[in-house]
Amino acid sequence: MLHEAFAEAIGQWPTEGVLTNPYSWLVSTARFKAFDAIRGRTRFAEMQPDLVARLQEVREDNELLGKADIQDDRLRLIFTCCHPAIDSKVQVPLTLREVCGLATEEIARAFLTTPATMAQRIVRGKAKIRDAAIPFVIPPLEDLPERLDSVLSVIYLIFNEGYSASSGDSITRADLSGEAIRLCRLVLELHEDSEVIGLLALMLLHESRRETRQMTDGDIVLLEDQDRSQWNRELILEGQALVERSLATRGFGSYTIQAAISAVHADASTAVDTDWNQIVSLYDVLLRIETSPVIELNRAVAVAMRDGPQAGLAIIDAILGRDELTNYALAHSARGELLRRSGRGSHAIVAFERALGLTEHASEKRFLAMKLQLLKGTQ
Repeated sequence: MLHEAFAEAIGQWPTEGVLTNPYSWLVSTARFKAFDAIRGRTRFAEMQPDLVARLQEVREDNELLGKADIQDDRLRLIFTCCHPAIDSKVQVPLTLREVCGLATEEIARAFLTTPATMAQRIVRGKAKIRDAAIPFVIPPLEDLPERLDSVLSVIYLIFNEGYSASSGDSITRADLSGEAIRLCRLVLELHEDSEVIGLLALMLLHESRRETRQMTDGDIVLLEDQDRSQWNRELILEGQALVERSLATRGFGSYTIQAAISAVHADASTAVDTDWNQIVSLYDVLLRIETSPVIELNRAVAVAMRDGPQAGLAIIDAILGRDELTNYALAHSARGELLRRSGRGSHAIVAFERALGLTEHASEKRFLAMKLQLLKGTQ
C-alpha cells in the first residue's frame, strides 16, 4: 500500500507543505490503507462468499492451465471431447459440432449419412457426458495416445470441409484448412507419431493446390486442368519431406499412404506425366489398411486413368451394386465422366443428373450443369 501513500503525498504536499517527518507519515498512511484494504476484503468475503470462492477457482484454474501440457484452448477441448468413455462413433461428430462449430449438415456429409441421423448421434454424445459426469479436464501427455485416432479424425475432417466445402459459393474455406494444419502442428509438438506426421504431410500437399482449384468466378478446376506452376512449392517440399520422415518409421498408416499418393501427383510436372501405376499400387496398400468404399472409388478413378475408363467403370458399378455410395454425388459424377469417355453419352447424362440432384454446392452444381449441357448438345 506504500504506492497509495506516495500518491496521497503527491496530492497533499504541494499545497499543504512537506511534513517535518515525511518518512513516518508515509509509513503510517500506508499502514492505515493496508488496514482499510484488509477490512474491505473481509467485509467482501463475508458478503459474497460464493463469488469469492469462484474467484479462487478461477485463479486455481488459470494456474493449472499455465502448467498444462496442452496450451491451445481448442486443441485442449478436442482432446477432452475425445474421452475414451464416449462411444468412438460419437466422439468425432460431437467434437466437430460443439468445439469446431461445423453444422450438422456438414458433419453428416463427411460421414455419408443424413443430418437427422447425425443429430441423434450428437444428442447421444451430450447425454453420455452429462449422465456419466465425464469431466472436462486436460488430459496429461501419457493419456494422449488413446485419444489420438479420434483427434486426428477431427482435424482431418476440419481440413476436408475447408478444402472441399459442402456448401456455399466457394469450393474451399481457407480458414478451416488453415486451422486444421495449425492444430496438427501443435499435436506433432506434443506427440511424435508417424500418423501425425503423415496427416500433416497430406494436408500440406493438398493445401499446395488450393489456389488453383477454382477460377476467379468460383468454377471448379479439375486436377488434370490445374496450372501446376502455381502450386505452392514450399508446401510441397515440406509435405514430401514429412512423407519420407513418416515412411522411415516403418510404423505408418493410412494418412501417410494418402500423403504418398498426393506426393506422386506433386512430382508430376504435367497431368500426363502422372505415375498412375504407382498411385494404383498405393491405393492397393491403403485398402489393406483401411477398407472404405470412398477409397475404392478413388482407386477406381486411378485404375481408369491407367487401364482405361471401362476398367474403372467396372469397379464403380460393383461399389454401387453393393448399395454403397448410392447417395454420394462424387460416385455418380465419376461414373458419368467414365461413361462419357467410353462414348456412352446417354448413360453419362443419367449419371450426371443423379450427381446434380445429390450435391448442394453451388460450384459443383454449375460444373455438372455444364457437363450435362455439353453432352445433351452432342446427342
